This record gives sequence, C-alpha cells and structure tokens, in this order.
Amino acid sequence: MMQRRKTRQISLGDARVGVVKIGGDAPVSVQTMTAGYTHDVGATVAEIHKLAAAGADIVRVAVPEKKDTDALRLIIPQVRVPIVADVHFHFQRALEAIEAGVHKIRLNPGNIQDKAQVRDVIQACKQKGLPIRIGVNEGSIIERKDKQKRMKELGGVFGNSRHGHFLAIMIAKLEEYLDIFYENDFYDIAISAKSPDPTLCIAAYTEISKRFDHPLHLGVTHAGPKETGTIRSIAPLAHLLASGVGDTVRISYANDPVYEVEDALELLYCLELRPRKGVDLIACPTCGRIQVDLFTLVQDVRKKLREEIELPIKVAVMGCIVNGPGEAEGADVAIFAGDRRGIIYVQGEKVANVPEEQILEALLDHCKQFEAKVKSGQAKLGQKVVQIAPPDPIGELGSGFDKIAAGQVEKLPGLTDLTVSR
Repeated sequence: MMQRRKTRQISLGDARVGVVKIGGDAPVSVQTMTAGYTHDVGATVAEIHKLAAAGADIVRVAVPEKKDTDALRLIIPQVRVPIVADVHFHFQRALEAIEAGVHKIRLNPGNIQDKAQVRDVIQACKQKGLPIRIGVNEGSIIERKDKQKRMKELGGVFGNSRHGHFLAIMIAKLEEYLDIFYENDFYDIAISAKSPDPTLCIAAYTEISKRFDHPLHLGVTHAGPKETGTIRSIAPLAHLLASGVGDTVRISYANDPVYEVEDALELLYCLELRPRKGVDLIACPTCGRIQVDLFTLVQDVRKKLREEIELPIKVAVMGCIVNGPGEAEGADVAIFAGDRRGIIYVQGEKVANVPEEQILEALLDHCKQFEAKVKSGQAKLGQKVVQIAPPDPIGELGSGFDKIAAGQVEKLPGLTDLTVSR
C-alpha cells in the first residue's frame, strides 16, 4: 500500500443511509452525480438506487431551483446512500437542502461570494453537523461580472505560464474563501480544484495538498464522452492517487454516471486503494493467432461472472497459448483457446478441454465450483496449486488432429500425447 497524505477527516451520512468518512485513515470513497432533474422524484430515486448498486459511496444531486430542494424531502427518505446538494448562485438552495435533510453541501467560491450568505450556510451546516465541499473549477474562478477585473485576470492567465497563473488564482480564491470558514470556527471541509486540463489538475491538487490539510475531492471537470474522458480522467487521478494525494473521487463523463462509478472503482482496485469486489477479469488483446471469437467470449464471460460470482476471483481469458500460460499464472481460473476449443485451468491445474460453444458454460461452472470451495475453506484466492503447463499447440487444442492424419503438419520434436480426448 502506498503512503497517503495525512488529512483531517470529515463524515457524512447517518445511521439510516450509512456514514461515509473522507480523509484521515478512511479508504478513498467514490462519488458520482445524478443526470436527471432532481424535482422528478421517482426518476431521481431510481437513479440513486442504480448508482448505489453500482458501488457509489456518495451521490450528488443538482438543486438549481426551489422545486429541487423541495423534492429532497421526498427523495432522501427513500435512498440508502449519503446525498450531497450541489449549490450554485443561490445560497438559499443550500439552506433549503439542509432543512430537507441533505448530508453535505457543495459550494462554489466562483458564484457564491457574499460573506454574509456564506456565513448563513456555515451556521446552518454547523447546527446540523454537516460538512461542506469548497469546489473551485477553472471555468468559474475568473471574474465574469467586472469586465476590467476579468481582463486583468485573463491577461495574467495568458501572460506567461498558464498553469502558474491559474494556480495562483485557485489558491488565492481558496484562501479567501477558507478564511470565512475559519472565522466561523468551521473545519468540516473538503476541497476540490477541477479543470478539463489533466496537467493543470495534477499541478493544482499537488500544490493544494501542500498548503491545506483538508481532504481532497479529486476530479477532472468537463472530461467529455467516456470514449475520450476515460483517459483524460484516469491519467491525472492515477498519478495523484499513486502519489498519496486524494481522499474521494468523482470521474465525470458525458454519459451514464454508472460508468463513472465502475471506472472509479476499477482505478482504486488497480492501485490497491480499495479491496476488490467481484471478479478480476483479464484477457489478451487481439492478434492473428486467435482462433475463437474472443471479443464476444470476453464480454459474455464478464456479464455472466458479474451476475453470478461474488468473490474477487481472478479469471483469465486467453485467445492462444503463446503468452496465455505466463500471463494467467496468477489467475484462479483460466481458459486458453485454440482451434475452436478451450482448455480450462483452476489454480494451475487442467480441469477441462471443451469445444468453443461450451467454453462460456464450462468456465462459469468451474468459477462457481471454485468460489464454493473458497467459501467453504477448501481453497484460497490467489493460491497456485501447480505450475501451469502450456498445452500441446498441435494436438491438445484440437488444431492438429485432422492435419496430422492428412500428413499436412510435421510432428515437432518433443510433442507427445496427441491422442488427448476431443
């Protein structure tokens, strides 16, 4: 495990929805945001249920209008995950959300700047014991009402180092805003500093982590569609998390937010910042050696295993035997495909040789059997029983029997047992 930056710890939630801790020694949590209108109560509740089922620890909702904060009174009693109200421009929405029972407030220093209004929100959160996230975004930190001030700030941004000036603005805005909280003896704060520029995100969070001990909410804003937003988001977040920076994560896509949750969790699993839940599936890439419909097989395997396997079994789906044995050496269950056939191994021991149309069913069956053994204590995850022996590339996978019989394949030195049952 990597050494994580030490921060203050905040908590949100209650006994009914569960309490999530952020910062300190708490695991990195996963957040996302609903995509629909919050005032549509039924749709919002259904979406929150779906996001929580996907693994979201915290769900944020937009409350641009009073009808949205009114809806929170009906939404919150129906869900089982802490809810954050995303407040912009109108501090009254924050006060209304607090009264409706929300578990955390997000404020933006770029569009709620009046100190008296901020103090009202602070006092309301203080009374209810709710934390506040101060979210600074590149798109909202530059002054847009005062044209002269805006021109001065933009001149600074484009003068020399764009990152340097943006960092200065971000940190100055945060310091100015935090002073209001400190003056009111309020420290249950998380900080975010987002940008669509991954390198600016790295620089901003790195600098902020040196100056403030509040937990950091990591994210890349306006990352785009999942197809490109995945790389734009994962590149900086992986760098920061691997450096020990970051306490809660939201990946942002212009897509179904379920993908945000799935990808954030996979990132944390890969960095060993969260214990994996469910199957750890690896598969080989495309090449000219594949002799089965590997891509369809991998997707079918993924779907079936997600539905029917609970434990974090490592499963390898390999399209040929060249790299398969080595790459799957640590897998609990592995399949090596050949000429329309597949050989299944369980912790290194060969257990089946089946035709292509039976691979999915046989693999799922052996995964279930192995999971049952783990649950009963007869086996352990990640425990190699025997060294994987590469299968016979001509005979055992079925590619050579007919050719050998027809004299089309020369028998190679060292190959034996070409009469394995088909």
